[in-house]
Amino acid sequence: MADSEWRGVVVEKSRGLLDGSNLYRRIAVRLDDGSTKKIRVSRELWSSLAVGDHIVKQSGGAPTKINAERRANPE
Repeated sequence: MADSEWRGVVVEKSRGLLDGSNLYRRIAVRLDDGSTKKIRVSRELWSSLAVGDHIVKQSGGAPTKINAERRANPE
């Protein structure tokens, strides 16, 4: 996979006012290769995720949650 494409598991969720006025939502994802990546995500995605959820990012797209049914039967 290219650097702009990845797949992994959410290991941490955080949010904070990093610049004093905007709330940023971030997640830490353990990638399939074992490394960890911290990324900024939308409020909607952040709210829908829990630690242990699977997430994927395709080239040119935003990260998306993978539901259990899709993990069992990949396209």
